Amino acid sequence: MKIFSRAELEHAVKLDTVALGVIRNGFVALAEDRVVMPPILSMDVAENNGEVDVKTAYIEGVPQFAIKVSPGFFDNPKLGLPSLNGLMILFSSQTGLIEALLLDKGYLTEIRTALAGALAAENLANPEIKTVGIIGAGAQARLQAQALKLVRKFEHLQVWSIVPEEAEDYRNEMETVLGVPVTVQTERNTLVETSDLIVTTTPSREPLIEADWVRPGTHITAMGSDQAEKNEHTPELLKKADCFVCDRISQSETLGELHHAKDAGITPETIAELGSVISGKSSGRQSEADITICDLTGTGVQDTAIAVYAFEQATKLNFGKIIEE
Repeated sequence: MKIFSRAELEHAVKLDTVALGVIRNGFVALAEDRVVMPPILSMDVAENNGEVDVKTAYIEGVPQFAIKVSPGFFDNPKLGLPSLNGLMILFSSQTGLIEALLLDKGYLTEIRTALAGALAAENLANPEIKTVGIIGAGAQARLQAQALKLVRKFEHLQVWSIVPEEAEDYRNEMETVLGVPVTVQTERNTLVETSDLIVTTTPSREPLIEADWVRPGTHITAMGSDQAEKNEHTPELLKKADCFVCDRISQSETLGELHHAKDAGITPETIAELGSVISGKSSGRQSEADITICDLTGTGVQDTAIAVYAFEQATKLNFGKIIEE
Protein backbone atom coordinates (compact mmCIF):
# COMPACT_ATOMS: atom_id res chain seq x y z
CA MET A 1 0.00 0.00 0.00
CA LYS A 2 1.15 3.52 -0.81
CA ILE A 3 0.40 6.84 0.83
CA PHE A 4 0.41 10.00 -1.30
CA SER A 5 0.63 13.51 0.14
CA ARG A 6 -1.33 16.54 -1.01
CA ALA A 7 1.85 18.08 -2.41
CA GLU A 8 2.48 14.99 -4.56
CA LEU A 9 -1.12 14.90 -5.76
CA GLU A 10 -1.05 18.61 -6.63
CA HIS A 11 2.00 17.93 -8.78
CA ALA A 12 0.41 14.90 -10.44
CA VAL A 13 -3.08 16.26 -11.14
CA LYS A 14 -3.73 19.64 -12.74
CA LEU A 15 -6.82 21.55 -13.79
CA ASP A 16 -6.38 20.73 -17.47
CA THR A 17 -8.07 19.13 -20.48
CA VAL A 18 -6.72 15.67 -19.63
CA ALA A 19 -8.34 15.71 -16.20
CA LEU A 20 -11.45 17.18 -17.81
CA GLY A 21 -11.64 14.12 -20.05
CA VAL A 22 -11.33 11.84 -17.03
CA ILE A 23 -14.35 13.41 -15.35
CA ARG A 24 -16.26 13.51 -18.64
CA ASN A 25 -15.72 9.76 -19.05
CA GLY A 26 -16.97 9.17 -15.51
CA PHE A 27 -20.22 10.97 -16.19
CA VAL A 28 -20.70 9.06 -19.45
CA ALA A 29 -20.15 5.75 -17.62
CA LEU A 30 -22.83 6.80 -15.14
CA ALA A 31 -25.25 7.58 -17.97
CA GLU A 32 -24.54 4.21 -19.58
CA ASP A 33 -25.33 2.29 -16.36
CA ARG A 34 -21.74 1.10 -15.97
CA VAL A 35 -21.47 2.46 -12.44
CA VAL A 36 -22.53 1.20 -9.03
CA MET A 37 -23.01 4.29 -6.87
CA PRO A 38 -24.79 4.14 -3.51
CA PRO A 39 -26.44 7.19 -1.91
CA ILE A 40 -24.22 9.70 -0.13
CA LEU A 41 -23.63 9.14 3.57
CA SER A 42 -23.92 12.61 5.04
CA MET A 43 -23.60 13.95 8.56
CA ASP A 44 -24.39 17.51 9.63
CA VAL A 45 -22.28 19.15 12.35
CA ALA A 46 -24.51 22.19 12.71
CA GLU A 47 -22.95 23.35 15.98
CA ASN A 48 -19.74 24.20 14.12
CA ASN A 49 -21.23 25.00 10.69
CA GLY A 50 -19.79 21.77 9.39
CA GLU A 51 -20.68 18.62 7.51
CA VAL A 52 -19.07 15.32 6.54
CA ASP A 53 -19.86 13.43 3.32
CA VAL A 54 -18.81 9.91 2.39
CA LYS A 55 -19.02 9.09 -1.32
CA THR A 56 -18.03 6.12 -3.42
CA ALA A 57 -18.62 4.41 -6.75
CA TYR A 58 -17.42 1.40 -8.69
CA ILE A 59 -16.95 1.86 -12.45
CA GLU A 60 -17.10 -1.35 -14.46
CA GLY A 61 -13.72 -2.35 -15.86
CA VAL A 62 -11.75 0.11 -13.73
CA PRO A 63 -9.09 -1.63 -11.59
CA GLN A 64 -9.73 0.41 -8.44
CA PHE A 65 -12.57 2.21 -6.72
CA ALA A 66 -12.43 5.01 -4.17
CA ILE A 67 -14.18 5.78 -0.93
CA LYS A 68 -13.90 9.45 -0.04
CA VAL A 69 -14.37 11.08 3.35
CA SER A 70 -14.88 14.80 2.90
CA PRO A 71 -15.45 17.22 5.82
CA GLY A 72 -16.52 20.77 5.09
CA PHE A 73 -16.37 23.25 7.98
CA PHE A 74 -17.35 26.64 6.67
CA ASP A 75 -16.26 28.81 9.58
CA ASN A 76 -12.68 27.56 9.24
CA PRO A 77 -11.47 30.58 7.23
CA LYS A 78 -12.13 32.71 10.32
CA LEU A 79 -9.56 30.50 12.06
CA GLY A 80 -7.10 30.68 9.21
CA LEU A 81 -7.95 27.13 8.12
CA PRO A 82 -9.32 25.77 4.82
CA SER A 83 -13.03 24.94 4.62
CA LEU A 84 -12.44 21.57 2.95
CA ASN A 85 -10.38 18.62 4.10
CA GLY A 86 -10.47 14.87 3.70
CA LEU A 87 -8.90 11.88 2.03
CA MET A 88 -9.59 9.14 -0.49
CA ILE A 89 -9.00 5.43 0.06
CA LEU A 90 -8.32 3.44 -3.09
CA PHE A 91 -9.30 -0.24 -3.13
CA SER A 92 -8.62 -2.99 -5.64
CA SER A 93 -11.75 -3.76 -7.65
CA GLN A 94 -10.61 -7.40 -7.87
CA THR A 95 -9.69 -8.20 -4.27
CA GLY A 96 -11.05 -5.31 -2.19
CA LEU A 97 -7.61 -4.76 -0.65
CA ILE A 98 -6.44 -1.22 0.04
CA GLU A 99 -3.97 -0.08 -2.61
CA ALA A 100 -3.47 3.55 -1.67
CA LEU A 101 -4.32 6.38 0.69
CA LEU A 102 -4.62 9.71 -1.07
CA LEU A 103 -4.12 12.34 1.64
CA ASP A 104 -5.26 15.12 -0.64
CA LYS A 105 -6.92 17.23 2.11
CA GLY A 106 -9.73 18.09 -0.30
CA TYR A 107 -7.55 18.93 -3.31
CA LEU A 108 -8.94 16.21 -5.59
CA THR A 109 -12.49 17.13 -4.61
CA GLU A 110 -11.77 20.75 -5.48
CA ILE A 111 -10.41 19.75 -8.90
CA ARG A 112 -13.16 17.29 -9.84
CA THR A 113 -15.85 19.76 -8.72
CA ALA A 114 -14.41 22.55 -10.84
CA LEU A 115 -14.15 20.21 -13.83
CA ALA A 116 -17.80 19.20 -13.44
CA GLY A 117 -18.66 22.89 -13.63
CA ALA A 118 -16.64 23.18 -16.83
CA LEU A 119 -18.50 20.20 -18.32
CA ALA A 120 -21.82 21.80 -17.42
CA ALA A 121 -20.78 24.98 -19.23
CA GLU A 122 -19.36 23.06 -22.19
CA ASN A 123 -22.65 21.24 -22.75
CA LEU A 124 -25.23 23.84 -21.70
CA ALA A 125 -23.90 27.39 -22.07
CA ASN A 126 -24.10 29.33 -25.31
CA PRO A 127 -20.94 28.90 -27.42
CA GLU A 128 -20.25 32.63 -27.39
CA ILE A 129 -20.23 34.36 -24.01
CA LYS A 130 -18.71 37.63 -22.88
CA THR A 131 -19.32 37.99 -19.14
CA VAL A 132 -19.08 35.41 -16.38
CA GLY A 133 -20.61 36.05 -12.97
CA ILE A 134 -19.34 34.27 -9.87
CA ILE A 135 -21.27 34.33 -6.60
CA GLY A 136 -18.89 33.58 -3.76
CA ALA A 137 -15.17 34.30 -3.41
CA GLY A 138 -13.69 31.13 -1.95
CA ALA A 139 -11.67 28.26 -3.38
CA GLN A 140 -14.40 27.02 -5.73
CA ALA A 141 -15.09 30.56 -6.93
CA ARG A 142 -11.48 30.63 -8.10
CA LEU A 143 -11.32 27.11 -9.53
CA GLN A 144 -14.66 27.29 -11.33
CA ALA A 145 -13.52 30.42 -13.16
CA GLN A 146 -10.23 28.80 -14.12
CA ALA A 147 -11.95 25.61 -15.27
CA LEU A 148 -14.33 27.61 -17.46
CA LYS A 149 -11.30 28.79 -19.41
CA LEU A 150 -10.88 25.20 -20.61
CA VAL A 151 -14.22 25.25 -22.45
CA ARG A 152 -15.26 28.87 -23.08
CA LYS A 153 -13.56 32.15 -23.91
CA PHE A 154 -14.84 35.17 -22.01
CA GLU A 155 -13.86 38.82 -21.87
CA HIS A 156 -14.95 39.87 -18.40
CA LEU A 157 -15.68 38.36 -14.99
CA GLN A 158 -17.64 39.85 -12.12
CA VAL A 159 -17.85 38.60 -8.56
CA TRP A 160 -20.11 39.11 -5.56
CA SER A 161 -19.38 37.96 -2.02
CA ILE A 162 -21.21 38.40 1.26
CA VAL A 163 -17.82 39.57 2.59
CA PRO A 164 -16.75 42.56 0.44
CA GLU A 165 -13.08 42.28 1.42
CA GLU A 166 -12.98 38.73 0.05
CA ALA A 167 -14.41 39.93 -3.26
CA GLU A 168 -11.65 42.56 -3.47
CA ASP A 169 -9.00 39.93 -2.77
CA TYR A 170 -10.57 37.74 -5.44
CA ARG A 171 -10.42 40.55 -7.99
CA ASN A 172 -6.80 41.34 -7.27
CA GLU A 173 -5.78 37.70 -7.64
CA MET A 174 -7.99 36.53 -10.50
CA GLU A 175 -7.31 39.39 -12.90
CA THR A 176 -3.76 38.08 -13.07
CA VAL A 177 -4.73 34.39 -13.15
CA LEU A 178 -7.44 34.74 -15.82
CA GLY A 179 -6.01 37.59 -17.85
CA VAL A 180 -9.38 39.38 -18.04
CA PRO A 181 -10.85 42.35 -16.14
CA VAL A 182 -12.64 41.41 -12.91
CA THR A 183 -15.33 43.66 -11.43
CA VAL A 184 -16.64 43.50 -7.88
CA GLN A 185 -20.42 43.85 -7.82
CA THR A 186 -22.06 45.01 -4.61
CA GLU A 187 -25.56 43.92 -5.70
CA ARG A 188 -26.33 40.35 -6.70
CA ASN A 189 -29.12 41.35 -9.05
CA THR A 190 -26.75 43.53 -11.07
CA LEU A 191 -24.32 40.63 -11.44
CA VAL A 192 -27.06 38.24 -12.52
CA GLU A 193 -28.72 40.65 -14.94
CA THR A 194 -25.43 41.39 -16.76
CA SER A 195 -23.83 37.92 -16.92
CA ASP A 196 -24.07 35.33 -19.69
CA LEU A 197 -22.88 32.48 -17.47
CA ILE A 198 -23.23 32.37 -13.68
CA VAL A 199 -21.73 30.01 -11.12
CA THR A 200 -22.94 29.97 -7.51
CA THR A 201 -20.28 28.61 -5.16
CA THR A 202 -21.60 29.19 -1.65
CA PRO A 203 -22.93 27.15 1.31
CA SER A 204 -25.90 29.52 1.52
CA ARG A 205 -29.10 28.38 3.20
CA GLU A 206 -31.10 31.22 1.62
CA PRO A 207 -31.69 31.73 -2.12
CA LEU A 208 -29.21 34.08 -3.77
CA ILE A 209 -30.74 34.36 -7.25
CA GLU A 210 -34.30 35.46 -8.02
CA ALA A 211 -36.03 34.24 -11.17
CA ASP A 212 -36.85 37.69 -12.52
CA TRP A 213 -33.18 38.68 -12.48
CA VAL A 214 -32.23 36.05 -15.07
CA ARG A 215 -32.33 37.10 -18.71
CA PRO A 216 -32.89 34.78 -21.72
CA GLY A 217 -29.82 32.87 -22.86
CA THR A 218 -28.22 32.65 -19.43
CA HIS A 219 -26.61 29.48 -18.14
CA ILE A 220 -26.33 28.93 -14.38
CA THR A 221 -24.29 26.28 -12.60
CA ALA A 222 -25.17 25.73 -8.94
CA MET A 223 -22.52 23.80 -7.06
CA GLY A 224 -23.05 24.99 -3.50
CA SER A 225 -26.26 23.17 -2.59
CA ASP A 226 -25.16 19.67 -1.59
CA GLN A 227 -27.04 19.35 1.69
CA ALA A 228 -30.78 19.44 2.31
CA GLU A 229 -30.48 22.72 4.26
CA LYS A 230 -28.52 24.55 1.54
CA ASN A 231 -30.31 26.57 -1.14
CA GLU A 232 -28.84 29.02 -3.66
CA HIS A 233 -31.76 29.46 -6.11
CA THR A 234 -35.45 30.21 -5.70
CA PRO A 235 -37.82 27.43 -6.82
CA GLU A 236 -39.33 29.88 -9.30
CA LEU A 237 -36.00 30.02 -11.11
CA LEU A 238 -36.15 26.29 -11.79
CA LYS A 239 -39.67 26.73 -13.14
CA LYS A 240 -38.44 29.49 -15.45
CA ALA A 241 -35.59 27.37 -16.83
CA ASP A 242 -36.00 25.83 -20.27
CA CYS A 243 -33.61 23.04 -19.34
CA PHE A 244 -32.71 21.75 -15.88
CA VAL A 245 -29.78 19.34 -15.61
CA CYS A 246 -28.16 17.80 -12.54
CA ASP A 247 -25.33 15.38 -11.89
CA ARG A 248 -27.68 12.86 -10.26
CA ILE A 249 -31.45 13.32 -10.12
CA SER A 250 -31.88 11.27 -6.94
CA GLN A 251 -29.31 13.46 -5.17
CA SER A 252 -30.73 16.75 -6.41
CA GLU A 253 -34.17 15.63 -5.20
CA THR A 254 -32.90 15.14 -1.66
CA LEU A 255 -29.87 17.43 -1.31
CA GLY A 256 -29.86 19.93 -4.15
CA GLU A 257 -31.91 22.67 -5.74
CA LEU A 258 -34.54 20.22 -7.02
CA HIS A 259 -35.29 19.32 -3.41
CA HIS A 260 -36.39 22.85 -2.57
CA ALA A 261 -38.35 23.26 -5.80
CA LYS A 262 -40.32 20.08 -5.19
CA ASP A 263 -41.05 21.18 -1.62
CA ALA A 264 -42.59 24.31 -3.14
CA GLY A 265 -44.66 22.23 -5.55
CA ILE A 266 -42.54 23.18 -8.57
CA THR A 267 -41.09 20.75 -11.09
CA PRO A 268 -38.82 21.95 -13.91
CA GLU A 269 -40.20 21.50 -17.43
CA THR A 270 -37.36 19.14 -18.33
CA ILE A 271 -34.96 17.24 -16.06
CA ALA A 272 -31.88 15.35 -17.27
CA GLU A 273 -28.59 14.13 -15.85
CA LEU A 274 -25.33 15.72 -17.00
CA GLY A 275 -23.84 12.43 -18.17
CA SER A 276 -26.90 11.79 -20.29
CA VAL A 277 -26.54 15.21 -21.94
CA ILE A 278 -22.81 14.68 -22.51
CA SER A 279 -23.43 11.28 -24.12
CA GLY A 280 -26.24 12.61 -26.32
CA LYS A 281 -28.97 10.57 -24.68
CA SER A 282 -30.75 13.69 -23.43
CA SER A 283 -31.13 17.15 -24.89
CA GLY A 284 -29.56 20.23 -23.40
CA ARG A 285 -29.79 23.76 -24.73
CA GLN A 286 -32.12 24.00 -27.74
CA SER A 287 -31.79 27.67 -28.61
CA GLU A 288 -29.66 30.72 -27.93
CA ALA A 289 -32.46 32.18 -25.78
CA ASP A 290 -32.85 29.14 -23.51
CA ILE A 291 -32.20 29.51 -19.80
CA THR A 292 -30.24 26.47 -18.63
CA ILE A 293 -29.40 25.37 -15.10
CA CYS A 294 -27.09 22.63 -13.88
CA ASP A 295 -27.22 21.55 -10.24
CA LEU A 296 -24.06 19.82 -9.04
CA THR A 297 -24.32 17.96 -5.73
CA GLY A 298 -21.12 15.96 -6.28
CA THR A 299 -21.00 12.27 -7.15
CA GLY A 300 -19.01 9.25 -6.13
CA VAL A 301 -18.21 8.48 -9.76
CA GLN A 302 -16.27 11.76 -9.99
CA ASP A 303 -14.31 10.74 -6.90
CA THR A 304 -13.38 7.30 -8.19
CA ALA A 305 -12.50 8.72 -11.61
CA ILE A 306 -10.19 11.43 -10.25
CA ALA A 307 -8.69 9.14 -7.57
CA VAL A 308 -7.75 6.41 -10.05
CA TYR A 309 -6.31 9.02 -12.41
CA ALA A 310 -4.33 10.63 -9.57
CA PHE A 311 -2.98 7.25 -8.48
CA GLU A 312 -1.85 6.44 -12.02
CA GLN A 313 -0.20 9.82 -12.56
CA ALA A 314 1.50 9.90 -9.16
CA THR A 315 2.78 6.34 -9.62
CA LYS A 316 4.30 7.27 -13.00
CA LEU A 317 6.19 10.05 -11.20
CA ASN A 318 7.47 7.58 -8.59
CA PHE A 319 5.62 9.42 -5.84
CA GLY A 320 4.22 7.83 -2.72
CA LYS A 321 5.52 6.16 0.40
CA ILE A 322 5.18 2.40 0.68
CA ILE A 323 3.68 1.22 3.96
CA GLU A 324 4.36 -2.38 4.93
CA GLU A 325 1.22 -4.21 6.00
